[in-house]
Amino acid sequence: MAANRYHSPLDRLLSGADQALRVIAGVAPASRPSPAVHAAAGPLSESEQRHSAGLMRVNHVGEVCAQALYNAQARFARSDAMRLQFEQAGREEQDHLAWTAQRLGELGSHTSVLNPLFYAGAYAMGTVAAYLGDARSLGFVVETERQVEAHLASHLDQLPPQDAKSRAIVEQMRVDEIAHGAAAQALGAAAAPAPVRLAMTAMAKLMTGSAYYI
Repeated sequence: MAANRYHSPLDRLLSGADQALRVIAGVAPASRPSPAVHAAAGPLSESEQRHSAGLMRVNHVGEVCAQALYNAQARFARSDAMRLQFEQAGREEQDHLAWTAQRLGELGSHTSVLNPLFYAGAYAMGTVAAYLGDARSLGFVVETERQVEAHLASHLDQLPPQDAKSRAIVEQMRVDEIAHGAAAQALGAAAAPAPVRLAMTAMAKLMTGSAYYI
């Protein structure tokens, strides 16, 4: 007999809580090898290493927020097809989470102690987006990926040229974010409302300003 694939609201709640704990604890696995594997490691001064670590910590926090957004949007999606789309996107973004965490360890640094707060804030925003309907929720993804892509491009300008490992990770992340935004747009995304865009921008500024240091 085929296994029952029905998931009750309680099942989804427990699954979401498990995902949140894994993301915040930094134990989410990657399905693809890190782009840094084949990049030659150049020497970094102490200040360059700190700077690279700060930037990668910001990127890791961004991926914590991405996981929260997709988890919320999947849970409150209006259709099963849209829920599966958000779940798949979240699994793809999980690679970024694992890659940045690994690179932080290689740089002798740590993930942000503020991750639980950022996860909660992003989850709340994802929930609001989902309740606006699938088209608006997809528009939220498009705007998120647009902001993230610009943010990653700026990090490529700021990372030390010889930090090829961090640069390889950020470049692949940028490519993936562009693809995710395009996929959401193709599914019929509607423009995110102005208040949502403003809230996203404000949260991004708070995140980058604090996560770089802690």
